[in-house]
Amino acid sequence: MTNKDLKIDKIFLVSVILLTVAGFFIFTSASLGLLARDGASFQSVALKQSIGLIIGTIIFYVMSKINYKNLKKHAFYIFISAIALNLLLFIPFLTLDHGGASRWIDLGFVTFQPSEFLKIAFIIYFAAWLSSIKEKVESFKLGIMPYIIIVGVLALLLLAQPDTDTLIVIAGTGLIMLLAAGARIKHILMLGLAMLLMLGLVISFRPYVKQRIMTFFNHSSDPQGSGYQIQQSLIAIGSGQGTGRGFGQSVQKFNYLPEPIGDSIFAVSAEEFGFIGSVVLIALFLLFFIRSIKISVNSVDSFGGLTVLGIAILIIVESFMNISSMLGIIPLSGMPLLFVSHGGTALIITLGAAGIIANISKFKKA
Repeated sequence: MTNKDLKIDKIFLVSVILLTVAGFFIFTSASLGLLARDGASFQSVALKQSIGLIIGTIIFYVMSKINYKNLKKHAFYIFISAIALNLLLFIPFLTLDHGGASRWIDLGFVTFQPSEFLKIAFIIYFAAWLSSIKEKVESFKLGIMPYIIIVGVLALLLLAQPDTDTLIVIAGTGLIMLLAAGARIKHILMLGLAMLLMLGLVISFRPYVKQRIMTFFNHSSDPQGSGYQIQQSLIAIGSGQGTGRGFGQSVQKFNYLPEPIGDSIFAVSAEEFGFIGSVVLIALFLLFFIRSIKISVNSVDSFGGLTVLGIAILIIVESFMNISSMLGIIPLSGMPLLFVSHGGTALIITLGAAGIIANISKFKKA
C-alpha cells in the first residue's frame, strides 16, 4: 500500500473541521464587543485571526502529509529550537509585555507566543525518548530522571515569563505519557506528590496565583477587583439559560467581560448559545479526544501512540481548564479555549498538532 492509499481517520477529521468552524463563528461574535469599544482593534484582531486560520489550515494539510516518523528523527532539534525561541523572551527589545507577563515576541510585523510551540516540541521529544528506551522506562534512572531534568529546565524558562499554567499542563501531560509508556505507578505517585509540593511553593511566592486561589474559594470577596471576571462570567453563562440569546446577542461582551475574545470567550459562547450550545461544544472536544485516543491505541508504533496521546491530553486539558475556570470549578487560568480563543499562535500550533494526529491516523495496526 502506497502513501497515497492511506486515509486520514474520517471521524477525527470531522471533529477538527467542526471545532475550527464553530470556533471561528464564536470568535467572530465575541470580537463584536471590540467593535463597540474600538473599531480599529476589531479590524486588527479579526484580520490576525483570519490569517492564523488560513496559515493553520495550510500547516494542518502539510503535517498530515509529512510522515510522522520524520518527527522522531529530528525530535531533539525540534525541542532545542523551541527552547531557543523561548530564550528570545529574555531579550528586552524583542518582547511584548501584557498583563504583567513577558510571553510574546514582537517582531514589529507579527507577534507570537513561543511557549505554544514549546508544548508540542516537548511532546514530540518526550515521545521519542520514551519510545527509544522502551521497557527501561520502569527504571528511575532512564524513565524518571530524564523527565525531572527536562521539566526542570522548562520550569526555569516558564516561571521566568511567568507562565505557571503552561508549566502545569506540560508537566501533567508528561506524567500521563510516562504512565502510558509503562513507568511504575509508585514513581508516578512520587512525582505527582513532589509536583504538588512544588506548586504550593510557587503559589506562596506568586501573589497573583495566590490571589486566584483565594478568589476561587470566595467569588464575591472582591467583586470589583479580583472577583470581577468570574462574577461577570457567571452572569453571562447564567443569562444564556437553555438556548441562549442568539448569535451576536451577548450583552456581557460589551464593556463587562474582561478579555471577551480570550480567557472569557466560553462565557460569551454560553450566553449566546445557552446550555445546549455549550454541551454541543464540549461534545465536539470530547469527540476529538476520544477519537484521538483510539488513534493512539491503534498506532503501529509507540512513538506515534505516545505523540497522539500527548497532543490529545494537552488540547483537552487546556480547553477544559478554560471552560472550568469560567464556570468557577477551578481557579481562573490563562489557558486559551483552543480552536476558539483569540491567538494566532495557539490556533496555528493547534491545527498543526491536529495535522500530526491526522498523519498518524493513516498508519493503523493490521
